[in-house]
Amino acid sequence: MKIFDEFKAFILRGNLIDLAIAIVIGVAFTAVITALVVDIITPIISIPGKITFSAITLTLNGSTLKIGDFLNAVISFVIIAAVLFFFVVKPMNVLMARYKPTPEPPSETKECPYCLSSIPVNATRCAFCTSELDAAATAQPAVGVKPS
Repeated sequence: MKIFDEFKAFILRGNLIDLAIAIVIGVAFTAVITALVVDIITPIISIPGKITFSAITLTLNGSTLKIGDFLNAVISFVIIAAVLFFFVVKPMNVLMARYKPTPEPPSETKECPYCLSSIPVNATRCAFCTSELDAAATAQPAVGVKPS
């Protein structure tokens, strides 16, 4: 019974249902674009009244190569790729760039290793305890490490 419960949880997981819906909508969208290409776009591109793309074939060694159907599929692919790029990828890139966290600017202060007061980064003497800061002391210590 435990395996059945795990399977049920897997099937009812939200992202799995979302994926299934996306696939169904994608297939429906592909059918619409294919119909648009075959019934509207390629008859306009081809010689009107003479030949359509789907009628273009080549016979080679007794086999019929449907070049027109292949051209229809290529045009459909390009249209679907363009729609996905301009209506999904570009808006998501803009949205992600807008909400991308910006790095923190470098700190303009550091801690004095003697009195632990906040002093400017380029200071050579602490303004609070007047201790002279040597090159090793002016370097920013690692977090949680106290200077010796």
